[in-house]
Amino acid sequence: MNRRDFLLKSGAAVSLGLFARSPLSAQATPATPAPAPTPVPVQPPTLVTKFTPLRGDVGYFTGRGGSIGWLASADALVAVDTQFPDTAAIFLKDLPGRNGRQLDAVINTHHHADHTGGNGVFKPATKTIVAQANVPDLMLAAAKRSPNMPAPTLPDATFATEWQHDFGREKISCRYFGPAHTSGDIVVHFEQANVVHLGDLLFNRLYPVVDRPAGARFKGWITRLEEIVKNYPADAIYVCGHGNAKFGVTGTHADILVFRDYIAALLAHVQNELKAGKPREEIVKLGNFPGFPDLHVPPGPGNRLAGNLGAAFDELTGG
Repeated sequence: MNRRDFLLKSGAAVSLGLFARSPLSAQATPATPAPAPTPVPVQPPTLVTKFTPLRGDVGYFTGRGGSIGWLASADALVAVDTQFPDTAAIFLKDLPGRNGRQLDAVINTHHHADHTGGNGVFKPATKTIVAQANVPDLMLAAAKRSPNMPAPTLPDATFATEWQHDFGREKISCRYFGPAHTSGDIVVHFEQANVVHLGDLLFNRLYPVVDRPAGARFKGWITRLEEIVKNYPADAIYVCGHGNAKFGVTGTHADILVFRDYIAALLAHVQNELKAGKPREEIVKLGNFPGFPDLHVPPGPGNRLAGNLGAAFDELTGG
């Protein structure tokens, strides 16, 4: 074989080998994967806190959770509710006129974590934490249902129906009227300043949280709101636990009665649906409640109307 024939045959053999192997080679050698996109960090919403003076030495604080009422005078320091640990720390650091002083008292309006979650932060800085007598057991029961939550810091002073104390020039009185939003809600009255903290007895133009396991009853809630209007001054400033951004967390007797009317209309609506033979799953489908446009919110997790309707159904049927 001459050199020319050898090169031709060798080249053909190599070419056949390449063609024969090419499909297998394509499978055995994976394509280089595209680099994974760099994840964009999700920034938590900026926490906005604010101290708002009302009358005399009394005001309220907003941050995350239920509104905190406060008394800050030369004679005394008192807080009503404690929100969560992060905002509780901000409150203690920035409370006007505190200047490192110990608080004379913290008052919990009820047991929910967005009103008592900061108790542990407040405890070393206050002389006592006061609440209605049902609140400690309600806090412990709620903790059992949420075992991943930190253990609650319980009030160390409780009362059944009434509690009052003088704090320098200001007198604070607390009263329990009976089950409503829970079975431990109280009204806190700063008598000299004429400011009344209602906690979650008043959701100002919002569909409320209804905690039936903790004793919530709509019929009792209606009565409680009417008793508040009857027993507290018409010219008081009423601080609620939560409020619509448009209407805020302060109100008057008129705002209390709007909320009363919503609850009464809700019960009447569900009663009529029951008479029409509708089942629970159909009744709770209503997207927003007619006649109360200020409460309306888009469908989704922020709309509590289905829960309100379900709670009304359960109350009316004994469920």
